[in-house]
Amino acid sequence: MPTAFPKCSPTELSGLLVLLNDHRGEEDVALLADDLDLEIDEILPSIEFAEVLQLVRVSDGRAALTDLGKKLLAGSIRERKSLLREQLRRTTLYKALIRALDSAPEHRLSDEEVNRLIAFTTAPADEYVQNIINWGRYTELFRYDPNQRLLLPARGRAGRVGGPGSPPRGGGAGESESAAMPAPDPDSAGPTSPGASFASFAAALD
Repeated sequence: MPTAFPKCSPTELSGLLVLLNDHRGEEDVALLADDLDLEIDEILPSIEFAEVLQLVRVSDGRAALTDLGKKLLAGSIRERKSLLREQLRRTTLYKALIRALDSAPEHRLSDEEVNRLIAFTTAPADEYVQNIINWGRYTELFRYDPNQRLLLPARGRAGRVGGPGSPPRGGGAGESESAAMPAPDPDSAGPTSPGASFASFAAALD
């Protein structure tokens, strides 16, 4: 998949898919916007990211659920997260984030490092970074510690990254799984991981 970044929340995308399903799986985008009492420009971010994730197909102004989109709607919450997680892994942006996280010292990335990586993949880090992080957290691709302002491996991967016997990595008792990532603040960015360099982020895209 191409470099793409979410301009909508998981809730907004799910709402779009449910609405489209109520329209028997296919409808004019303008009519969908009317049903939600939105302007077309307000529904396009959800349409576009659903298309990136191959959940929706758009042609001649009409959106239609793909087989994958129908499978997502038919699944349990866990199955939906798993499906979305695998689709995110295929995008350049999330593939780069995961590779950078795996190769970073102590397998954690500060806000500053995340912003630099996202900017390198051409996504506008200053405007959409919260959505980018929240999508990764929602699908359990990774975790975010708002207290230390660090991106961390998902719990299932954290114990494996360092090999057998490695201590669990994370934000500790103060970590909050439900807190949204705060907007980037250059004056209060978290600590930079020792030895990290911009070259290591660029290498994640090779």
